[in-house]
Amino acid sequence: MQQLKELYAEWCGQEPKLMERLPGAGSNREYFRMTDAAGRSVIGCKGTSREENHAFLALAAHFAKRKLPVPHILKSSADEMCYLQEDLGTVSLFDAIKGGRDAGGRYTLKERELLRRTIRELPNIQIRGARGLDFSVCYPQPQFDQEGVLFDLNYFKYCFLKATGLDFHELKLEASFRMLAKDLTAFPDAAQGFLYRDFQARNVMLTPEGQPCFIDFQGGRRGPYYYDVASFLWQASARYSDSLREELTRVYYDALTQYTEVPPYGEFCQNLQLFVLFRTLQVLGAYGFRGYFERKAHFIQSIPPAMQNLRQLLERNDFPYPYLVDMLQRLTSLPQFAVEPQQPAPRKDGYKTTDRNPYTAKPSDGKATFSKYDGKGPLVVKVFSFSFHKGIPEDESGNGGGYVFDCRSTHNPGRYEPYKQLTGLDEPVIRFLEDDGEILTFLESVYKLADAHVARYLQRGFTSLMFSFGCTGGQHRSVYSAQHLAEHINSKFGVEVRLEHREQKIKQTLPAPPRTAS
Repeated sequence: MQQLKELYAEWCGQEPKLMERLPGAGSNREYFRMTDAAGRSVIGCKGTSREENHAFLALAAHFAKRKLPVPHILKSSADEMCYLQEDLGTVSLFDAIKGGRDAGGRYTLKERELLRRTIRELPNIQIRGARGLDFSVCYPQPQFDQEGVLFDLNYFKYCFLKATGLDFHELKLEASFRMLAKDLTAFPDAAQGFLYRDFQARNVMLTPEGQPCFIDFQGGRRGPYYYDVASFLWQASARYSDSLREELTRVYYDALTQYTEVPPYGEFCQNLQLFVLFRTLQVLGAYGFRGYFERKAHFIQSIPPAMQNLRQLLERNDFPYPYLVDMLQRLTSLPQFAVEPQQPAPRKDGYKTTDRNPYTAKPSDGKATFSKYDGKGPLVVKVFSFSFHKGIPEDESGNGGGYVFDCRSTHNPGRYEPYKQLTGLDEPVIRFLEDDGEILTFLESVYKLADAHVARYLQRGFTSLMFSFGCTGGQHRSVYSAQHLAEHINSKFGVEVRLEHREQKIKQTLPAPPRTAS
């Protein structure tokens, strides 16, 4: 701590007025928020590995020249064991999406937008960040290679697999590991960039405007861009739904095309699943070591959702490693990892958090692809929220106006002061409505009617259908109901939904997935 104080004094001219230790993460580095008399703060870091610190400082300097959203380094000690960096604030992406995570994966529109912004920014640091970068500064290695992959796979074997007591053939498993390592490292230069390696919500800070900034990239190296996408979207504790993962995958893919040449989307998704498999085994190894050997409860609690990810991954893909797949299927079937043979419990809003993605299919080659519901016609569904005081929305198609639902029979959060300035898109209102439960009973009937109607319109080849939800102010109950019906129809039927919260002046298009993997 004294060394950091002295470094701060060299930079600022005086010692900090306040020095606050920040909560530790998974490394041995220590972080402090150092504040002067005027309330201006910086972050001080004290590391235990000079090589690791050197990698971070060199990467941060390069990324700053590329004008990437990373903290600026203000000063470092001569031995690089301590440094000062820009303070990016106190809110991480992990903190900002806590509500959806705690609710079992029910992310609000605001939370989903933060996730979209973050993964849309990822190719910027992967591709632009790699241009002109001297990868020799990376620690502990400059390149994602077979040796590193095999190290992680054997970490899984020794720290997790052996601890479960499962019987397996060492030589056959090693042969599968070598084949997987070869495939993971066989991607061409066009698919290479800066591999962040630890790209997760805890390592993304948010500005007051909600813009993502990246931290803790000192373990990065050159490697395939698929790795970071798998790391981010299949993080076990995040509990992202299949539909949200697919949406974010598409957002990332579209952003990536702005930086480099990419394979067709279907091929991209197939390649991605290979890294999801590797990343899942990798994190299970870490959970095994931290949980089984170091007895840390948090990591033990992370094992069941990771095993569920693995179970679903094996179900939906045909990986070309017969012995590995057989062993992993036996692993997921062990009694300690068993799941109850029942349908997933319904969410409070009527969705299921572990539904199979309705856009995911297994064609003849066994590879997972994303395809649209094969209805007879380009049906577009329009969904509105509105205030009855301002009239029912007009149907510009000239077909009538469809269904109009009156939400005023349900409990109104707008009657209470804490919710008056919020809308049905804000987490406190969502929690109020769902905990009260009246809106959920109301929507159960709406879903049944809407599902039957959409299915019939698809059969008949109609092109336009409209649903409108009204309440007193068009702010809380109607907004919540319209948003949830729109997402429900888009997810279940794979049709384009055009959503408008009229009184909030918010418009959103939920696109239909591509008809086939291109």
